[in-house]
Amino acid sequence: MEIGIIGLGRMGGNMAQRLLKGGHRVVAYDLRPEAVKELEGEGAAGASSLADLASQLSTPRAVWVMAPAGEATERTLTALAGALSEGDVIIDGGNANYKDSMRRAAMLKEKGLDFLDAGTSGGIWGFTEGYSLMIGGDKAAYDRVEPIFKTLAPSPTTGYGHVGPSGAGHFTKMVHNGIEYGMMQAYAEGLELMHAKEELNLDLPQITEIWRYGSVVRSWLLDLTADALKEDPEMSSLEPYVDDSGEGRWTVQESIDLAVPTPVMTLALQMRFRSRQNDSFSAKLLAAMRNQFGGHAVKKAE
Repeated sequence: MEIGIIGLGRMGGNMAQRLLKGGHRVVAYDLRPEAVKELEGEGAAGASSLADLASQLSTPRAVWVMAPAGEATERTLTALAGALSEGDVIIDGGNANYKDSMRRAAMLKEKGLDFLDAGTSGGIWGFTEGYSLMIGGDKAAYDRVEPIFKTLAPSPTTGYGHVGPSGAGHFTKMVHNGIEYGMMQAYAEGLELMHAKEELNLDLPQITEIWRYGSVVRSWLLDLTADALKEDPEMSSLEPYVDDSGEGRWTVQESIDLAVPTPVMTLALQMRFRSRQNDSFSAKLLAAMRNQFGGHAVKKAE
C-alpha cells in the first residue's frame, strides 16, 4: 500500500522508515528539504509541496500527518484538504486534543474526506519495537488503510485497533499519557525514598534490574528507568526540571468536567509543575508558618 507522510521529525521519520521496511510505498514531505532528501535515500519518493505529494499518490489517497498539536496541525490539515479529493483519508498521528479531532473530522467530512485520529505511543523506540496505535473515526475508512497500522504496530495482530468514533483515538491516548504520568511519579518517589536511606547503601541500578523480572511492578517503563540508572546512578547530569506535553493537563481537566476523581494523575501533573520552581514562594510560606506557630527552625536565604 502507498501512503503520504507529512512531518519528518524524529518520530515521523522513524514511522516512514518502518513503513518502507514493511514494503509500502512512501511519499514524504517536510518543511525541511534536507529531511525529505534523507528519507529519499531510504527509498521514499520526495515531495516539494503538499500539492506535489498529492499528485504522486493514486486515489483514493491516504496521508499521515505528524505535526505538532495546535496551530501547526490546523494549518497543515486545512492546506492538505485543498490538495486532496473526495474519498481520500487523512490520519493525524500527533498528540492533538480529542475535541479538535472531532471538529476536524466534521470539517473534513463536509469536503468528502475521511479523517482518522490515531493516538500513537512508542516514542523513539517505535521503529524497532512497533507503535501502539489507538484509532478513532469511520470504521470503513479504518478498514481501508488497516495494512498501514499492521505494519506500524508491534505485530500484525497486536498493539493497534479501532477504538471508536472520531476523537476516540486521541481521547484514549490522552488518558494513556495521564496514566503514564502516575506510573512515572510512583517509580520516581519509591526510588528517591531508597536513595535517601543512606545507611543501607542500596544499589538502585541493581534493584531496578531485579524488579524487571517476576515482580508485579515490572514494565517497559521500568526497563527504561533501569537503563537510565545504569548510565547515571546519581542522576548527576540532569537538572530537576520535568516538562509536560499537554495531555496530562487535558486528562486532569477532563476528570474535572466529568467529576471522575483522578488524584494520582492530578498530583503527578502538579509535581511536574513543582519541579520547575527554583524559588518556591509557597515552600517559603510553609517554613514561615511552622516558625510562627511552633518556633521551628528556618533556613535563611544567603
